[in-house]
Amino acid sequence: MAWVYLLVAGLLEIVWAFFMKQSDGFTKIGPTIMTFVAAAASFALLSVSMKSLPLGTAYVVWTGIGAVGAFVLAIAVLGEEAGIMRIVAGSLIVAGLILMKLSTPE
Repeated sequence: MAWVYLLVAGLLEIVWAFFMKQSDGFTKIGPTIMTFVAAAASFALLSVSMKSLPLGTAYVVWTGIGAVGAFVLAIAVLGEEAGIMRIVAGSLIVAGLILMKLSTPE
């Protein structure tokens, strides 16, 4: 169950990063509230997952999901550039996440 909590925490990290961008430097109240709510929920689930997962694994996977997810969302929704070097870099992060998961005892 810890891995499920960690996955959801990572997905919520994508949500808060997106809404932080939409908040325009915390000048728009709706996106600002969404940023803080999603961040709090993300931190809470990360904390729960760390009860049974190693710190290094949990933190790397959490930040990796957030980083790659925000990267993909920015390309898909915000129209950011999807150059080959950026895609290779994102792919390497995903490969690292897979290796981290495979190397962590259950």
